[in-house]
Amino acid sequence: GYYDTFQEAGESTSIPSGIYGLEQLKLWGKAKHWCPYYLTRRAINHANVLVFNYQYMLDPKVAKMVSKELESESIIVFDEAHNIDSVCIEALSVTINQRGLERATRSLSKLTSEVNRIKATDNQRLRNEYANLVNGLIDQGLLQVRSNNNNNNNTDNNNNHNNNNTDNNNTNNNNNTNSNNQSSLIPLPINDSTLESNILSPDVLAESVPGNIRRAEHFVAFLKKIVEHLKSRLRTVAGANGGVTSETPLAFLHRMMISTSLESKPLRFAYSRLQSLLRTLQISNMDEFNSLSDIADFATLLSTYSEGIARFAIVMEPNGSSIPGASDPILQLACLDASLAIAPLFKRFGSVVITSGTLSPIDLYPKLLQFQPCVSESLNMSTFRPNICPLVISRGSDQLPVSTKFDDRGDMGVVRNYGAMLVELAANVPDGIVAFFTSYSYMEGIVGEWDAMGVLRELTKHKLVFIETKDVVETTLALDNYRRACDSGRGAVFFSVARGKVSEGINFDRHYGRAVILFGVPFQYTLSHVLRARLEYLQTHFQIREQDFLNFDALRQASQCVGRVIRSKTDYGLMIFADNRFNRHDKRSKLPKWILQFLSEGYLNLSTDMAILHVRRFLRIMGQPIDQEALQSVLLTLDQVQSMAQPSSFVGENGEVETNMFQ
Repeated sequence: GYYDTFQEAGESTSIPSGIYGLEQLKLWGKAKHWCPYYLTRRAINHANVLVFNYQYMLDPKVAKMVSKELESESIIVFDEAHNIDSVCIEALSVTINQRGLERATRSLSKLTSEVNRIKATDNQRLRNEYANLVNGLIDQGLLQVRSNNNNNNNTDNNNNHNNNNTDNNNTNNNNNTNSNNQSSLIPLPINDSTLESNILSPDVLAESVPGNIRRAEHFVAFLKKIVEHLKSRLRTVAGANGGVTSETPLAFLHRMMISTSLESKPLRFAYSRLQSLLRTLQISNMDEFNSLSDIADFATLLSTYSEGIARFAIVMEPNGSSIPGASDPILQLACLDASLAIAPLFKRFGSVVITSGTLSPIDLYPKLLQFQPCVSESLNMSTFRPNICPLVISRGSDQLPVSTKFDDRGDMGVVRNYGAMLVELAANVPDGIVAFFTSYSYMEGIVGEWDAMGVLRELTKHKLVFIETKDVVETTLALDNYRRACDSGRGAVFFSVARGKVSEGINFDRHYGRAVILFGVPFQYTLSHVLRARLEYLQTHFQIREQDFLNFDALRQASQCVGRVIRSKTDYGLMIFADNRFNRHDKRSKLPKWILQFLSEGYLNLSTDMAILHVRRFLRIMGQPIDQEALQSVLLTLDQVQSMAQPSSFVGENGEVETNMFQ
């Protein structure tokens, strides 16, 4: 197979210098008959530049396999990092529902069958399972290998270690002697040169796996107890006397230990033990065991972070489904402290850069991620013309205030004014318009009202209308047709949702987005029990007030939405904030500097008819031919770029001459 061929090639497995994406790596691996996955894992250690998803650095389950061998002198750059705290939270959070528990039960049945089959056909493999677990932890960087040369200098210590673990280590020593005479496997605490795991605490790293989960069949029975306990807790929550319940990890763990008679220590090894068992059984379809992996991850996090400050919250809700009337009780282990996931990176790497066009307000990120920045800077946009026109519309043409505040959003006057505002924009703005709403439910409700009022009929006289849905395939099809309508000159309006898929990853450059209108301030759902727990944690431990965080989070989402229309120096677009709350200084001051530089006093507190006058004037100016000399003045020439890349020498701290590629 491809993996065997890769292993046989040994150190000769290398690829020529160049830029490789997924397809190029697959083609190269196929040509050489090498496994492209393991080829990539090896190539990472020799690459100058690596570009990958945040999870490869922040999610401990992935980072310990991919990023562990990066040198501490590496420069880590998090681009588009406006939501980096949310990514850190998600990396250490687990959500479990009844369907997931049923799938986990089926996975355990299959695991039992596989263990029985292997015992009957290849029992030696299971006898070596514990040794495979130790080797697996070493491969992941959670345990260190100490060479025999070092062991000779510490004979007495190792003998004591072996004597204390005679029964368990005999198997390990025999296997290690046959497989690798150059080293013996001694669990050691992790050092600074290895990326620390966010899951396993230092005492776990230095200990052997508890005896009651070493044998495969015992471990499967151990997992069954956990699954049954979680099922019981969800049944209680969904029952007649149930309801939303919030507990600390320590309280939840205490109830689990009483109910199942399990100890806390083995839970810490659940995730690594399960992964080792799946590798030992040579399971090919790992997707079947995703739900079981989530439960093992839950158990490991629960046990590891049960002591000390409660940085996690366990929230159980009788209905976590978004479908009205559907019953789907869920259990969430929610991380409350974003700094847990990113702290090992700050500790290991000397240079970590966090950057984004919507990283505002910038002073809140060091508090959320618990670090002291060496340099903190917010920059203006370098432009040769005022290619952004932000407008705050606080009133309709009838002078009634407009807002999506809960008390006002159902007002027919607000609904009518928002509809008239959109029709006026469609009549005056060419090509594409993107309209963002605060939630799917609000978008569905107001579109229904517009249909009854005849607003959509008026709107389609000027442009076609497309709507984002929760279905990825439907949304992709709608986007394709939206672009076709813009290309054909017919023009279109795309209804989307802040915090949805379109607001983050889709660009509406050039004629695809001549205007973006944001209906309301996209606050999070403030009645969420997980959000309430995090707000309380931020207030208590980081002194971040609830309203400050909610404003910060809403305005960064608003910036992300309106920023979809500007993608280059020659691009231009209207950014319309349709809510009277944007007129308040505590809201608009949190917008990025590159938007505020264009938001003059004359663009605030506008009515719809006054805003349309500004729209017409802006589009008339932007419709003029581009001044090429002015454009070149804000662009770097090839010579300037090359001069920046010239190495400059300086004397380092140790007196040696060092080289810096960028001044």
